[in-house]
Amino acid sequence: MEHGLNLFATFLHIPHEYIHVFTGAFVGTLIIIAALIYRANLGTVEEELVPDGRLSLKNLFQSITQGVLELMESIIGHDAKYYFPIIGAVFVYVLFNNLLGAIPGFDPATGNVNTNYAVSIVVFVYYNYVGIREQGLVNYLKHFMGPVLWIAPLLFAIELVSHAVRPVTLAVRLYANLTGDHIVLGIFSGLVPLIVPIVFMAFGIFVALVQAFVFSLLSTIYIGLAVAHEEH
Repeated sequence: MEHGLNLFATFLHIPHEYIHVFTGAFVGTLIIIAALIYRANLGTVEEELVPDGRLSLKNLFQSITQGVLELMESIIGHDAKYYFPIIGAVFVYVLFNNLLGAIPGFDPATGNVNTNYAVSIVVFVYYNYVGIREQGLVNYLKHFMGPVLWIAPLLFAIELVSHAVRPVTLAVRLYANLTGDHIVLGIFSGLVPLIVPIVFMAFGIFVALVQAFVFSLLSTIYIGLAVAHEEH
């Protein structure tokens, strides 16, 4: 979903069909720069044990990291730390892209379903990879068949379809929710141009956070299911 005015298109003359690509790269670059600044300002282990009492980039990174890791541990357990790099990266990337959409003059890359397909396909490939690596190809495929032999072919077909549509549902869910939020903001901004848009922009920030959380939560569940050991 795109706003009427896009600053990238207006001032950088980027074609509208490529705005989501440029925006995604722009947000990714900002995240990398912020991560490098964070890394450069890290203190010793003893200093990092006691957080600062003020709001800072370092505190923000640590809060996001702790929140995402605790979410993953509640689903996967102590092994969650091995899968944290990709889920943490997905959460931060989706969140900051979503938040960019709350700023007038910018369209979030995640407001284009193609961006969401790209991220969800990365998740899809990754969780299948770690599932096969963790259990071996044969045992991983046995998960698709269930415990009852005579219905195994049917369950296998159902599971294949279920896995195949996961990237689609991940991408479309994020796209649909952001689009709906922007439509509501556009309608009420047009009807009542004062104060009311501020309320809906605040709601848009909330939606951006929730959708990044849901995307990361579902991705974590897929990884947890892929690496879970079962008796066959």
